[in-house]
Amino acid sequence: MTMSQMLSPLPMRQTSTSRVDAEKIVEIKRLLDTRRQGFSLSAPFYTDPDLFQLDMEAIFGQQWIFAASIAEMPEPGDYVTVDYGPYSLIVLHNDDGGVNVLHNVCRHRGARVLTKNSGTTGNLVCGYHSWTYAPDGDLIHASAPGEIEFDKKCFALKKAHGRTVAGLIFVCLADEAPQDFDQTAAVFEPYVAPHELAKTKVAYQQDIIEEGNWKLVMENNRECYHCDGHPELACSLFPTWGLTDETVPAHLEDVWGRNQSAQASLEQRCQRYGLPYEVVEELDTRVAGIRISREALDGDGESFSTDGHRLSKKLLGDLRDFRLGRCSMHLQPNSWFHFLSDHVITFSAFPINDHQTLVRTTWLVADDAVEGVDYDVEKLTHTWKQTNLQDKQFVELCQQGVRSPMYEQGPYMKSEYQVEAFINWYTLRMREYMA
Repeated sequence: MTMSQMLSPLPMRQTSTSRVDAEKIVEIKRLLDTRRQGFSLSAPFYTDPDLFQLDMEAIFGQQWIFAASIAEMPEPGDYVTVDYGPYSLIVLHNDDGGVNVLHNVCRHRGARVLTKNSGTTGNLVCGYHSWTYAPDGDLIHASAPGEIEFDKKCFALKKAHGRTVAGLIFVCLADEAPQDFDQTAAVFEPYVAPHELAKTKVAYQQDIIEEGNWKLVMENNRECYHCDGHPELACSLFPTWGLTDETVPAHLEDVWGRNQSAQASLEQRCQRYGLPYEVVEELDTRVAGIRISREALDGDGESFSTDGHRLSKKLLGDLRDFRLGRCSMHLQPNSWFHFLSDHVITFSAFPINDHQTLVRTTWLVADDAVEGVDYDVEKLTHTWKQTNLQDKQFVELCQQGVRSPMYEQGPYMKSEYQVEAFINWYTLRMREYMA
């Protein structure tokens, strides 16, 4: 599979103006213009349905969104459906090795064409009146007794952009997708490619609905200031993430020293195997914001377990050492990833409405790994299952708080600089959309 397999979609019809009332747009612009640098957003950004609608237009309607991995749809004809806000998409593995991305809206009466989260299909048949579409979305059957023939070419499923990079699948709803994703893809592909996601399979997938705005979900993910609340994760992930020599607190000095030593050893191994490990951090300095690096884990340094020991006996791809820590990647606006020697975990946040977000976590192992022999699903998923539930509680506490009349913007700590970068990125994209 090439680094970038991109469709040439038919233009997607979009409204030229926002669905949000003009007076509300003026108020939102004022809130953006008066936002205090280094502080959280004002309450409406987390609670206002109109602002959520604008998020769907300006962010999820314009940017590249992580949808799935190729391991979730490994063969031609395999598909997943992805829902966020008012949108539902079919992402289908095509015969050319790329993906077709189609709006999951029948052109007859608007019914959902595919209703399952995933599956395998030939033609796409709407269950309502049996309108039938080819895998590329063209309408091929819509007959009924006595009906006058009409031009089926005018009633194909609407298309969106789709591309695959190193086994990760991205979609974009905009008429013209942001072009700097090419540069971002060129940054992360060398880090991700050695794990060979096309040779992995899904070991487990977890969907959690968090009672919180999607931005609170992302803010929570972008910092480790709260990591004392993740006891399972702290067994292998150093809780000093985001700290520096100047900001590490006294009670973490020993951990910091152990982290520095482990990182030095990891970098030596990466140099030996020709693996990139340097930090690349452009979270708010490009449209397709990214942070990626390879970082040491505690204990044995192999995986997310109580002692840092491997959770699968099978190495991924062409990796030759289990002690390669984690390759951690953040992509704006909705995803984060951990690529380890023995497994991969992908995370995606899909907004449902202004106060609910679906968080999807997928664990991938080598495609020849045998469950019960090479890995145990419960052990493989335990750390991040617990961490996700803990994060769910943290996000929901924040959502409850931002609804209070007494809420006001609070300052981000130095270790939360990536939260500030996410909010900077978000406000820039919103201003661009409303310009």
